[in-house]
Amino acid sequence: MTCEETEVLIHALIDGELDAGHAREVEAHVEGCAHCAALMKEYQEIRQAIAESDLRYKAPLELRRKIEKSLPQPQAQAAPTRRSVLRGFALGSAVSAMAATGLVAIVLRNDDEQRIENEVVSAHLRSLQAGHLTDVISTDQHTVKPWFNGKLDVSPPVIDLTAQGFTLIGGRLDYVNAREIGAVVYKRRQHVINLFVAQTANTERKAAKISTLQGFNIRRWSDRGLNYWAVSDLGADELTEFGDKFEGAMRANKEG
Repeated sequence: MTCEETEVLIHALIDGELDAGHAREVEAHVEGCAHCAALMKEYQEIRQAIAESDLRYKAPLELRRKIEKSLPQPQAQAAPTRRSVLRGFALGSAVSAMAATGLVAIVLRNDDEQRIENEVVSAHLRSLQAGHLTDVISTDQHTVKPWFNGKLDVSPPVIDLTAQGFTLIGGRLDYVNAREIGAVVYKRRQHVINLFVAQTANTERKAAKISTLQGFNIRRWSDRGLNYWAVSDLGADELTEFGDKFEGAMRANKEG
């Protein structure tokens, strides 16, 4: 792990937000790096100083009384009848039915998306370590694409976007959501773009969304049974341009 990667993750380590594997990597680097050790000590001292300082503002008692006075007064509640008890059970059954039809699953899927975004950023960071970026090195899509054959259930599309300003440099196998998936690697100037591709049962096209996590931009979209996550420290506008060029090339290939 490099100093640059460690500096990104030190805050997450101090706040207890890293998984065990990444926490060990950061701690191991800090132990052998005086610069990062000093940086971590400085962050810990700042965190401690904030925790010990009295930064809270206590509202005056008169304000509390005014707020309480303005609130509606609670009414005496009658003892629950059998009808009201049964209504409560019926409501609970209705909530269970809603969950069974998938309304609760929407929330779970949203949480799942956030977790996967964390994982693709972690995979992106791992790839930046020396010797981890590519398993196959080539600017030729006809070399990179066949390399994936037989290694995954579905080989990721490999598009040459060099003419559009995004240079294909290779590909590798990676792990996201406990699954082995393909990562197609591009560069724009000195910026690495990891395009993670995974198969999905949903064949509907989902429009692209841009999000930011730990200083990295993520462009996510779905098309024809594949989920895509493009991750880079490029600006959101350039990563959007990359995704647009990739999707445009895919459509052109399909029409051709």
